Amino acid sequence: MRNMLLATTAFTALMAVPSFAQEEPRPVDEAVATSKDSGTVDRANPEMAAVITKLMELGAKPVNTLSVEEARSQPTPAEAAMAVAEDKTGAPPEPEAVARTEDVMISGAAGDLEARVYWPEGAAEGETLPVIVYFHGGGWVIADLDVYDASPRALANQGAAIVVSVHYRQGPEDKFPAAHDDAVAAYSYVVENAGQWNGDPERIAVAGESAGGNLAINVAIAARDQQLTVPDAILAVYPVAGDDLETPSYIANQNAVPLGKADIEWFVGHYLNDTTETADPRIDLVGAANLADLPPVTIVSAEIDPLQSEGMMLRDKLEEAGVEVAYQNWNGVTHEFFGMAGVVPEAKEAQDFVGAELRAGLAPSNFGGPG
Repeated sequence: MRNMLLATTAFTALMAVPSFAQEEPRPVDEAVATSKDSGTVDRANPEMAAVITKLMELGAKPVNTLSVEEARSQPTPAEAAMAVAEDKTGAPPEPEAVARTEDVMISGAAGDLEARVYWPEGAAEGETLPVIVYFHGGGWVIADLDVYDASPRALANQGAAIVVSVHYRQGPEDKFPAAHDDAVAAYSYVVENAGQWNGDPERIAVAGESAGGNLAINVAIAARDQQLTVPDAILAVYPVAGDDLETPSYIANQNAVPLGKADIEWFVGHYLNDTTETADPRIDLVGAANLADLPPVTIVSAEIDPLQSEGMMLRDKLEEAGVEVAYQNWNGVTHEFFGMAGVVPEAKEAQDFVGAELRAGLAPSNFGGPG
């Protein structure tokens, strides 16, 4: 098998990058990298370790050992984070407050798609706001709007924007490029219909986590190539960006929890029609894709994550193509940390970081820019 992967003032956007954000991951001993779980708990910061420990206590298993149905129904990292928060307070945690949410249906490439609209806390009735189109993670196979509810809430508040979180067709029922086609169609729908939510289609960003980060970048590429409205900014949180399973982070984190090398192979096997599709530029962003003339990109990566190296490679390729990039890696945390701000301090740091970048990208002064 070919190496294969998966309302604020303008000055706040100029906030400094947190000094605690570390770009390079720390070295990992070879014995740790090949251990049962790549030493995830021992390498993680205390708060992240508590979430991973709770996830295992809840009975979560590596997805590569499960059927698709089992993988879709087992405990999630988001549930583990909520359980840790409940253990601390004795009561179920409340989700991050936003002004309101609304579940809607929007048009995809082959039918209607579920979506959820979030208005930021403090948004006035009828106020026109920028829009962020968000795509959740899950390897194009598992997860949904509920599993990834925390991140859109944070992005709405951090970006002072309306967030439209979009579901999409998943494998194995709907193979590649179903999710990718849905993402482009959903983005086009949001651009054309943003006004119904008091969104401003002239100030729009795309964002996503993991597989959703890959979708976000692909939407921007499609917008460039298909003469669609080009987004003003892109956010990719630990995105799937390549097809090489022998990168340093794959080796260091091959058995990491909650995502390891065999798990990514499982996701790819269920979404792609065959392994040759790993070379498709929509999958192999760092190898085959044309990344020129894209709007500014913000990339977040995690140390204990097979995809960490791909984030760095993506940063480098974007910079080589002349694209403005803001990149930060957080040590001591794992894949899926971004939505855990209630219990993992690094998640709040990462959300603050991307919030500043999004506000800058969506500021009214950017009219006439990439979008």
